[in-house]
Amino acid sequence: MKLFLATTMGAALIAIVATGAIAQQSTNRVAAKTDWSVFIEDDPTECWAVSSPKETVNTKDGRVVVVRRSEILLFVSYRPGSGVKSELSFTGGYPFANGSTVSAQIGDTTYEFFTSGENAWPASPAEDAKIITAMKRGAEVTFTGRSGRGTVTKDKFSLLGFTAAVEEAAKRCAK
Repeated sequence: MKLFLATTMGAALIAIVATGAIAQQSTNRVAAKTDWSVFIEDDPTECWAVSSPKETVNTKDGRVVVVRRSEILLFVSYRPGSGVKSELSFTGGYPFANGSTVSAQIGDTTYEFFTSGENAWPASPAEDAKIITAMKRGAEVTFTGRSGRGTVTKDKFSLLGFTAAVEEAAKRCAK
């Protein structure tokens, strides 16, 4: 299953991990790499790198609007017990429009993510790997999605510390 939600509470970052039908809360941040954090959990072993956007813009009918969204996060997850390595996921903080996709732009290249509820993923592990490689080379990634109410959102994430955080999470889940 995917990682779904993390939230900032004071100085501590708390993440909720969804594994099957069970959600668990984690305060086990083991590293901070510039704009990215690394978490681990045991039983089952899971590791992930996560970041929140540096900039968010919401528009409707071409005008900037204020909307209420829950946490907006970008994850790379590792679940060795399930054979999951470097799984990319995006949580938009609102339900995406049914049947819509989310685009992720890194430099001049755009990648499509499929959506379900508030979450979006690349179509395959091969796409995960391709996008993660581009993220390691980039400075930022911008996710553009559309809510069920027609609001278009653009969330810009810094990639400073991304490579170090992903490598740290991979290393911790390789044990």
